[in-house]
Amino acid sequence: MTDMNANTNRTDAHATDINEANPRIVLGTMGFGTQVDPDTSFAILDAFVAGGGGWLDTANCYSFWADPSGVGGASERVIGAWLAARPGARDAVRIATKVRQNPLVPHSWPQSAEGLSARAVHAGMAASLERLGVDHVDLLWAHAEDRTVPLEETVGAFGELVTKGVALRVGAANHPAWRVERARSLAREQGVEPWTALQLRHSLVQPRPLTPVAEGGHRHLTPDDLDLAEAEGLEVWAYSSLLWGSYTRPEKPFPATYDHPGTAGVLAVLDEVADEVSATKNQVVLAWLLHRGIAPIVGVSRVQHVEEALAARDVRLGDDHLARFEAAR
Repeated sequence: MTDMNANTNRTDAHATDINEANPRIVLGTMGFGTQVDPDTSFAILDAFVAGGGGWLDTANCYSFWADPSGVGGASERVIGAWLAARPGARDAVRIATKVRQNPLVPHSWPQSAEGLSARAVHAGMAASLERLGVDHVDLLWAHAEDRTVPLEETVGAFGELVTKGVALRVGAANHPAWRVERARSLAREQGVEPWTALQLRHSLVQPRPLTPVAEGGHRHLTPDDLDLAEAEGLEVWAYSSLLWGSYTRPEKPFPATYDHPGTAGVLAVLDEVADEVSATKNQVVLAWLLHRGIAPIVGVSRVQHVEEALAARDVRLGDDHLARFEAAR
C-alpha cells in the first residue's frame, strides 16, 4: 500500500506538467558522459532548467557504442551526479529513461542486447534508478520491440512498475502502431497502466519512402502512428529532430536517403521562412514540430545549443508558412 500511495501523491503533484496539453522541447542526453564531458553536461542541464526546460530523455544503453566499457549507463550516471549536486533539481525536471538494448556483455551488441522479458524490465529499471539516484522516473520507455518475449509479459512488467510507483507513466519507442495498440488492449485486459506515449524518429525533411534506415534500431514516424496518437490521445516525441546538425552545418550533410527533390524544396522554403520570422533554421524546424503537437528531443553539446533550442518556443509560424512546407514535402 505504501508504494501505491507514493505513486498517487507523485501523480497528483506532477499532474499539470506530465499531462500538459502543449508539447515541449525535451533535452536529449544521449552523449552525456561519453561524447559530452560531465562539466559541459552539467552546464547544459543548468542552462536548460534556467531557460524553463523540464523534460530530460535518456536510456540505460546510452552510450554503449561510445563508451570504452562497451556498456551503457554513462548518461544516467551524469544526470544522477547533477541531481545530487543540485539540491531541489529533481523537483524542477521530469526524467524519461528507457529499458531494452543495453549490452549484457560488453562490446556485444546486438548479440547480448537486453530484452523486454519481465525479469529484464525490472532489472533494467532497478539499475537505472540506482544510476540516477532517484526513487522513480516520470516516464519509462520500451526502447525497441522484443518479439522473442510475449507482449503480454512485457505489458504486465511495465504495468507492475507503475503500480509500484517507480515509473509514473510508460511509453513505446520504435514500435509500430499496431503493436502499440495491441499492447494497450492487453494492458486493459490485465488492468494495468497502458503505454500512453510514442517516441519515433521524425523531422521536417523526410527520407525516400521505403528506404532502409542506416542507424540501428531507428524507426520513422508514420501516418499510422500519428493517426493512433490522435485517436487515443497519446503523446508523440521525436528524436533526431535536427538530423545531427544537417540543416545548418555543411560538414554534416543529410544522409543519402534524404537526397530527393522533396528535400531540396523543403530546404528552400526553410531558408525563406527562417528569414521571414527572424529565426534560425533549427528553430523553425523545432517550431514546426511543436505546431504539429510533437515534442522534439534535442541533443546538444554546448550551452548555446540549449538556448537556441528553447527559443524555438517563441517562433510563431503562420498558416501560410505551414502550407508552403506541406506543398514542398
